[in-house]
Amino acid sequence: MPWKYASSGLVLAAVVLAGCSSTSESSSKPDEGVATSASGYSRCDAAAVQYTVGKPASAALLDQAKAKAGAQTARVLGPHDVVTLEYRSDRLNLNTDDSGTVNRVNCG
Repeated sequence: MPWKYASSGLVLAAVVLAGCSSTSESSSKPDEGVATSASGYSRCDAAAVQYTVGKPASAALLDQAKAKAGAQTARVLGPHDVVTLEYRSDRLNLNTDDSGTVNRVNCG
């Protein structure tokens, strides 16, 4: 019976140490990702594309605004479009009215 407890303790200790080992390795990888996103386009800048307000939405305007804002993705949203509520700091949204004119610009 004492061997059963001793072997269970050794297995538990090995599992705990293995978990700590894999956590320290994986925690170094997000730091590399942060460095990459900090030097790249981790967030969009909606203030840089306020010039699009009042212009008709088009694919060319969307591409130009995406590049100027530093966004990774961009989309045009109509007034009745159904959208999800997840927030993405690297996505640019051009919100339009019923006539297709951009009336608001935001990131998310």
